[in-house]
Amino acid sequence: MDGGALYSIGELARLTRLTVKTIRFYSDRGIVVPADRTPAGYRRYGPDSVARLALVRTLRELGLGLDAIRQVVDRELTLGDVAAQHAAALEVQIGILRLRRAVLTAVAKRNPTPEETKRMHQLAQLSEAERQRLIDDFLNAVFTGLHGGAEYAGARRSMTPELPDDPTDAQLEAWVELAELSLDPDFRASVRGGAEDHAADLSDSGSRQPRPDVVAIARDHATAALASAISPHSPQADHVVAALTADCARIIGRPDDSELHRWMLERLTAANDPRRDRYFHLLALINGWPAPERLTPALDWSVTALRRRAAR
Repeated sequence: MDGGALYSIGELARLTRLTVKTIRFYSDRGIVVPADRTPAGYRRYGPDSVARLALVRTLRELGLGLDAIRQVVDRELTLGDVAAQHAAALEVQIGILRLRRAVLTAVAKRNPTPEETKRMHQLAQLSEAERQRLIDDFLNAVFTGLHGGAEYAGARRSMTPELPDDPTDAQLEAWVELAELSLDPDFRASVRGGAEDHAADLSDSGSRQPRPDVVAIARDHATAALASAISPHSPQADHVVAALTADCARIIGRPDDSELHRWMLERLTAANDPRRDRYFHLLALINGWPAPERLTPALDWSVTALRRRAAR
């Protein structure tokens, strides 16, 4: 057929590799319009219909809706405008799908109850403002009302997750887990208890200057012992424990006696919550910070060493 020939709907279907039914549907929607009809009423399409349908097919494969496609082929909108709008809509859909995948991945790893799964799904869909309110509520529960509360602004900032605008899948999964952890009443009570103990130490000393607390002192000594492969049960641990209790007595201004040792054991046992390590690991992942050193091994060592010597 020459360039001015008209095509039947069947011939157009063969040229475009679309079905007759699909072409008829597009024709009924005004996306491709017959150039003429036979006396019997059969549609005939012009040569431009081949190119028009090729464009329609491409745009459909890209996910554009029929109304937008009709506006493009009729030149009511430019292809660039429609593409930009569609790309923006796809970006939103991609974000939703990634959040859903984060929840499903967490569910697959943890095998939660139906109620926990529902809560995780809700957490994944929070807006930025809603996420901030959730974390503010957690940090308020931890720090509000403490002695010298204004001095904890830095601690609040260091515990605040900031999910980036374009988070990775790992960051999304970490956010869901951290948010759920921050809602755990037992974890909140544990973190609040540690903050209250630290505030009480500052109040008792009358000092408003930062100083190492018993947890930090124990961490430093126990980390060195662990690096030297000293078991908390071994005789070699005696000098580590002696140095630990002596430093603690000097810094907090108390005698290095059995009462101090019992107090240290109580404080370190209460502080030894593996969920704290998990929170800061997730926080670092979300914020793009270096992975923090785990506190649990040092506290495990210190508690075991102190308890063993208290039993002598």
